[in-house]
Amino acid sequence: MDILSVLLSSLMQFWFVFPFILLGSVLKSRWFKGVFGEFIVNRLLGSLPQSEYTVIKNVTLPTEDGTTQIDHIVVSKFGVFVVETKNMKGWIFGSVNQKKWTQKIYRHSSKFQNPLHQNYKHVKTLESALNCSLNQIHSLIVFVGDSTFKTDMPSNVTYARGCLKFISSFKEAILSDSDVKELIETLEEIKLKPSIVTNFEHRKHVKEIVAKKSNEKVCPRCGSEMISRETKRGENIGQKFWGCSTFPKCRAVVKLS
Repeated sequence: MDILSVLLSSLMQFWFVFPFILLGSVLKSRWFKGVFGEFIVNRLLGSLPQSEYTVIKNVTLPTEDGTTQIDHIVVSKFGVFVVETKNMKGWIFGSVNQKKWTQKIYRHSSKFQNPLHQNYKHVKTLESALNCSLNQIHSLIVFVGDSTFKTDMPSNVTYARGCLKFISSFKEAILSDSDVKELIETLEEIKLKPSIVTNFEHRKHVKEIVAKKSNEKVCPRCGSEMISRETKRGENIGQKFWGCSTFPKCRAVVKLS
């Protein structure tokens, strides 16, 4: 029996292992984490009284430079809630003004875009598309998964069940029933229909944004944007360097390469 036959015979004996390997890869993928996180939040938002809240999920809207995708939009007489979901684990560090937040799992740290900034684009898109004022639109960031905030977060950044508490905290009606109906109809009219092409175009746009941002300098200490500065005095006068944009709060300095 040749080597190829022996190899094929061995593979056939352990064929049942491959589906488990494939399943494990899917469960660990970023795509599955995103879908599962949105599923959890969708179930939570679905528990809101349907007579007062309308939940619209996975909304892709056209923008001037491409598309933007919103996990959930909740329309009510108390305002329009724009929900961004993050399925992450580990310790989460961040503040309102930081461009990048930090995820730390044991000794490994990684940076990710400030979700408040990410959701701000969604809010501005809706403000324009729905002809609403900013005080009628509420940004909400929901973390699911085994994550822990290690810095103080604003009230609109919360864990899973906290999204219900945040939404329910708005008790003053700022939209009439006719306004709510019109907003829902407008959203259904302008959102792009879910399709392979829509998803492909959106992912392509996101990759272009990530590639553009990858050229930006990020502070190694706090995750804020680094700015090119110049030494004003001393032996190194006139020498340029990267300085944290939050100076003097953060005094991180990196040599200009």
